[in-house]
Amino acid sequence: MAARVLIIGAGAVGAVTTHKCAEFPEIFSDICLASRTLSKCDAIAKQLKRPIKTAQVDADDAKAVVKLIKEFKATMVLNLALPYQDLSIMDACLEAGVDYVDTACYEPLDDNRYSYKWQWPYHDKYASKGIMALLGCGFDPGITNVFVAYAKKHFFTSIETLDILDCNGGDHGLPFATNFNPEINLRELDAKGKYFKDGKWIEIDAMSQKQTFIFPEVGQKDMYLIYHEELETITKHFPEIKQARFWMTFSENYLMHLKVLKNTGMTGIKPIKHQGQDIVPIQFLKSVLPDPATLGPRTKGKTNIGCIITGITPTGKRETRYIYQICDHQETFKEVGSQAVAYTAGVPPVIGAALMAQGVWKKPGVFNTEQMDPDPFMEIMAKFGLPWKVLEFYELPH
Repeated sequence: MAARVLIIGAGAVGAVTTHKCAEFPEIFSDICLASRTLSKCDAIAKQLKRPIKTAQVDADDAKAVVKLIKEFKATMVLNLALPYQDLSIMDACLEAGVDYVDTACYEPLDDNRYSYKWQWPYHDKYASKGIMALLGCGFDPGITNVFVAYAKKHFFTSIETLDILDCNGGDHGLPFATNFNPEINLRELDAKGKYFKDGKWIEIDAMSQKQTFIFPEVGQKDMYLIYHEELETITKHFPEIKQARFWMTFSENYLMHLKVLKNTGMTGIKPIKHQGQDIVPIQFLKSVLPDPATLGPRTKGKTNIGCIITGITPTGKRETRYIYQICDHQETFKEVGSQAVAYTAGVPPVIGAALMAQGVWKKPGVFNTEQMDPDPFMEIMAKFGLPWKVLEFYELPH
């Protein structure tokens, strides 16, 4: 059955999601793109080969979102807004009785700690309405979770260790810029690192653990251990895992800028007084940094995101698989006018929504992607622009 989809959020990732939904009219018969800034929606709509509706909405206002859902007669909402707005949009979908998809877990605006503990309790309420919420259906989280489920289903009877590797080998030529929403990116990196080991969470200083890794088609990069939200859900749904870590690559130049910004207080999330007005430093910083949506024409290179998974095979052997996906910045710009980081985040919710619309991934309640059958998702990733590879590999050092 074709879906009438309401997309909320017109940033770089929302633009990719809208482009990709528009490519599949047999799945998404009608599209409405909404944002706080209508002009952003209209600009994206003009780039498409088919007409869509646009609307202005404040995603913090659940009643306004409900009103828009009913006016458009949406059957599904794709939330590409800010993580702070997850709960208000979930509330709106619950009241309107429509399915919900997002790419990142809820994070309180005034506290730099993100967790699914605020969204999981919606399960019974969604189930009682007969609607579904698919949480964290981006790349990481999202496809990385699906990779783990796929490995468990096809290679292992149990998983022992997991390392998620996120590498952006692209170069935009600017002194400093983030590849997705600066506020969300910098909040994420300002937090302490954390990983799962032997049933416990171990916290470390931010950027204090580094490994060097040779990424296929990208090359050798330094990667740093940080905390990422899919570790929370994967260790919950695969309780046999003994160790789970998340690594992301950064250049020395990037880390130098990040250190200076942090030391000067520019990454702060609490309001301060400036000329008699309250301002949040990181929100001011976001306004002066390059908009990630403008980086597409100048970014060259590739991304490589994947999972190194070690487990016990059905024959009792201990083996390792590396499942990964590569995107080329210039190729994604040619296709949808965006760099590959936004592309890899914006395409997965379209795949998840397509499976829900077609009844393949459809059951009442609130779910993370690894709780669903991974095969249908993996089978159509290439069709939607994200081909993947799997290698027999070696385990990262402990």
